Amino acid sequence: MAPSVALYLLVSLLFSVSSSIAKTPSLSSRPPRALFLPVTKDHSTNQYITQINQRTPFSPVKLVVDLGGESLWVDCDKGYKSSTYKPVHCRSSLCSLLKTPFGCGECYGGPKPGCYNHSCSFFPTNSVTGVTTHGELAKDIVSLQSTNGSNPGPLVSVPRFVFTCGATFLLKNLAKGTNGMAGFGRTPIGLPSQFSHAFRFSRKFAICLSSYGTGVIFFGDGPYVMLPGIDISYRLNYTPLLINKIGAPYSTTIAGSDPSAEYYIGVRGIKINGEPVAINTTLLKINKEGYGGTKISTTVPYTTLETSIYKAVTNTLIKMVSGVPRMKPVAPFKLCYNASSFGSTRLGPGFPPVDLVLQDGKTLWTFFGANSLVSVEGGRLCLAFVDGGVGSVNAIVIGGYQLENAILQFDLEKSRLGFISTILGARTTCGNFNFTSIA
Repeated sequence: MAPSVALYLLVSLLFSVSSSIAKTPSLSSRPPRALFLPVTKDHSTNQYITQINQRTPFSPVKLVVDLGGESLWVDCDKGYKSSTYKPVHCRSSLCSLLKTPFGCGECYGGPKPGCYNHSCSFFPTNSVTGVTTHGELAKDIVSLQSTNGSNPGPLVSVPRFVFTCGATFLLKNLAKGTNGMAGFGRTPIGLPSQFSHAFRFSRKFAICLSSYGTGVIFFGDGPYVMLPGIDISYRLNYTPLLINKIGAPYSTTIAGSDPSAEYYIGVRGIKINGEPVAINTTLLKINKEGYGGTKISTTVPYTTLETSIYKAVTNTLIKMVSGVPRMKPVAPFKLCYNASSFGSTRLGPGFPPVDLVLQDGKTLWTFFGANSLVSVEGGRLCLAFVDGGVGSVNAIVIGGYQLENAILQFDLEKSRLGFISTILGARTTCGNFNFTSIA
């Protein structure tokens, strides 16, 4: 759906009226400068899990982080109870401007959350399975913690946070214990836009994912401080965020002619150990049908490369480490080595660095050994890039494993990505945010 200027103005107006900080003794009475959510990795699914408080009385809700998701959606079929739940009316300005094709929902089993007559229809998607279903757009209170960038601060709340009620079957293949997905996409009802409108801070958010510790997602500007007191926001590299103007057929966007809610960057080429890799660079551009280009995803576990690009990369790496014996691969990986074959460095195993050459031709997003090799059974280290198939929708999808211990700041106002390829070189990790001290 298109994040139109008119729609942003409407949502801004809604929040300026309705999203003051709740008058609850346990919540802060001062507007925060930034917010944060903790993130952990579920190793059985390779999904990233966060938790937010929702409903009255507050209930902790576990959610899968979906970087390109259009909205927060939760299962309302089982046990959704809240005295502050309000469906969005199908003839409201918000529903009209979201351009849902089936505006007025009729329900024969209600009234209850997810089933009200004359409610605004919306379509939550499980981006892991690609399944979309009918849902109900609604509002309810949510709360999370504020931060000064270094420590947790008081809880704050948004009394009328817009979300989507989904169905229980939509939870298929999501991590055990989760109740939906938290959408961070480029829409007015994505988490970043709603929080920035509610508290009037910069429309920015930053993700710092960890494999074994607890990572963090920040809403608002830096600092982003990791123990032992290192501000990882001060030396970001920048590249433009691109818009895929065609949401269909692979986006969750309802109106197929609207832009995708997902995040794309421009990649001009690939280098390995500083040497250019010969690839079909036409695939790196988003074509008029919406195919191609480079997308960033938290629901794709490992970076996928279109088949011809994958072969070019792996063939180059095989030649560069030809003296290292290979081991039988373990699916979904195709290139594996004995873990003892590579020395250890601060940036992971000593393996040729893989560079994405970004849009300006100078800026590099570099994957060092910690993000390019993954440890698997049998003492193997396998190349953590996956063959995405011939004619794959995107030439490159940068997956969650490659985002771990990197910092990515999504600046929606300037439409740019600020990033550091890895913070391991700064002698810290994304598991080093101080979650215990109160600011």
